Amino acid sequence: MEAEAISIDPKISEFREKVEKLLPDNNLNQCVTCGTCSAGCPATGLENMDPRKFIRMIAMGLDQEAASSPWVWMCSMCMRCLHSCPMEVDIPQIIGLARQTWDRDDRPKGIRASCDMALKNETCSAMGATEEDFQFVVEDVCEEVREEQEGWEKLQAPVNKQGAYFLLNQNSREPVTEPDEMVPLWKILHLVDADWTYSTKGWAAENYCMFLQDQEAWEQVVRTKSKAVEELGCRVWLNTE
Repeated sequence: MEAEAISIDPKISEFREKVEKLLPDNNLNQCVTCGTCSAGCPATGLENMDPRKFIRMIAMGLDQEAASSPWVWMCSMCMRCLHSCPMEVDIPQIIGLARQTWDRDDRPKGIRASCDMALKNETCSAMGATEEDFQFVVEDVCEEVREEQEGWEKLQAPVNKQGAYFLLNQNSREPVTEPDEMVPLWKILHLVDADWTYSTKGWAAENYCMFLQDQEAWEQVVRTKSKAVEELGCRVWLNTE
């Protein structure tokens, strides 16, 4: 009886190689299975998975099973596991590599749609907000605060201020659905007399292309935002996400 040939997915083989390069001494056994990564992970227990189990599955050669688990999309990339790991195993980056083994069309629809929306214009907004819409909302809300809130008559929310020290980004859900949520941060910056501005380009702080692990789209979004910092001559980029 002939032995059946084993077919190895080239994406999984590449995944394994990249994972080993991330680890200290290129050795998956650097994980001592202490479980500190899982103790602080908000995704522990979902899909019957946790960071420790994820790493041990890879160490035991179950690369396909680990990488294809829906759990890899439940990780928030909060980095708690990495900060708590005594062996410095970069679990979030390994999870990112696992996401890359998925065909783009099979990745979560919501994340994919948000990434695609962010690529449509230079605001990078996953909500599809335009440069004009953002500037109008910021100016309108700021004017309303100055007129209606005692003590804040001089509040400013600059847009495209050349040479400001700080360039501030904003989660695009706030100007679109919860514009008043932007005001507390403006007030803090006002009280400390910060020299800051928004840019109408690349102002959206979120980057769903990073979570999607679409490398080219991720880079495009970051370059658009960094270009906005450079064009306004700002020295520090404050990304609220």
